[in-house]
Amino acid sequence: MAREAVKDKQWMGALRKVDDYRWELPLDYKEGMRVPGLIYADEEMMRVIEHDQSLEQVANVATLPGIVGHSMAMPDIHWGYGFPIGGVAATRVEDGVVSPGGVGFDINCGVRLLRTDLTEAEVRPKLQELVAALYSAVPSGVGVGGKLRVDAKEMDKVLLKGAQWAVERGYGLHEDLDLLESHGRLPTADPEKVGAKPRARGTPQLGTLGAGNHFLEVQAVEEIFQPEAARAMGIQDVGQVLVMIHTGSRGFGHQVCEDYLKTMDQAIKRYGIQLPDRQLACAPVRSPEGQDYLAAMACGANFAWANRQCITHWVSEAFSQVFEKSPRELNIRTVYDVAHNIAKIEEHVVDCKRLRLCVHRKGATRAFPAGHPEVPAAYRGIGQPVLIPGDMGRYSFIAVGTEQAMAETFGSTCHGAGRLQSRAGAMRSLKGTDIAGRLAAKGIVVQAGSYRGLLEEASEAYKDVAHVVDITDKAGISRKAVKVRPLGVIKG
Repeated sequence: MAREAVKDKQWMGALRKVDDYRWELPLDYKEGMRVPGLIYADEEMMRVIEHDQSLEQVANVATLPGIVGHSMAMPDIHWGYGFPIGGVAATRVEDGVVSPGGVGFDINCGVRLLRTDLTEAEVRPKLQELVAALYSAVPSGVGVGGKLRVDAKEMDKVLLKGAQWAVERGYGLHEDLDLLESHGRLPTADPEKVGAKPRARGTPQLGTLGAGNHFLEVQAVEEIFQPEAARAMGIQDVGQVLVMIHTGSRGFGHQVCEDYLKTMDQAIKRYGIQLPDRQLACAPVRSPEGQDYLAAMACGANFAWANRQCITHWVSEAFSQVFEKSPRELNIRTVYDVAHNIAKIEEHVVDCKRLRLCVHRKGATRAFPAGHPEVPAAYRGIGQPVLIPGDMGRYSFIAVGTEQAMAETFGSTCHGAGRLQSRAGAMRSLKGTDIAGRLAAKGIVVQAGSYRGLLEEASEAYKDVAHVVDITDKAGISRKAVKVRPLGVIKG
């Protein structure tokens, strides 16, 4: 069903307003729901959300065997495959399921943030040159191959080691690994659970940005809300230049998902699992199919972390080339790296019991609080950094995780702005618009592989990320720390 033309909105009458930022879709809304739905939104955002079928997907996810707590939707929710994008669901490991639709096709699509000692005043005179250097240094575009050449044996090492593989080959610093979610590697990866097709698609694309909503963005700090948290991240002043990298596992992750959806389609018949939507195809976590998928998904996650690590290195080289100083002299350092599409085995307290859960985050960010052992030592006093990109014409945010998130959302929050329009819808509504010219009028330099790509990713295609972040902040599931705005943008 097209997201612009939704006829069936039965959920609107069923929704119960819990408070100004929470809405419940009750257990009796749909036959088979095992838990209620919980949507993070204010009244204005609910009027936006009602324009597609994503809330029906929230109800569908609530029927998954073993689901606990709530089937959750962040304010950036929109229509996705099976799960809504912006959806969070946790299932018991002992008797629950894992669903590839709860991770998505772009496994570990995520964001890396870099900080520099440069200021906007220093970068502005060389911005055109810098954007051109970055575009040249980081391959981007649909199906584009990268600079790396790895054979089958070496590819297995990528899938096993993730970002560590890249660091061992000189792409970045060992200290980077301490500042990545899960240290940039899921140890449960097993390359034997990955078929030939993902390898064929992914191997040439290692070290590439891709297209669609993937980007590389040079940014300037515009506002600091939490000075202590910002300082811990190496962000000191308004005007300081940062770099945000948004990409994932490319064709490798897409093919892993595609392959295992076929496996899961057979599994639901084998295990007698009843689902309201076949796109939720799943298997028990502890089943051979479930374990195989998690091992292959971990390979996809590790590919993505290796990918972002290589890109980080080339970004540093481009800055060094343009400003004629070493990355160390420019003090270019990784702030953090988060996964947006992933399923992880974690322990959480549910109804006063500590349970091992398979937490699906699809278009959602982990948001662990201060003091949590999985938060890097550098951030243990402030909470995990949460990187929330907006759109290329406005702004993005950095937040930190909270205890409220651990209590309510399995330590999760929003991941970005969330689409307002499908790509086809944006193409129709913005046809003929000079997107690059509009960005230039704002002082934003953009270099993209196609005019179509700019139309699909224009600001009008997205919700206002400031509104999204305001909701998660006031709901207490993450606290905004820094606001940044784009100076230069690379799109595939």
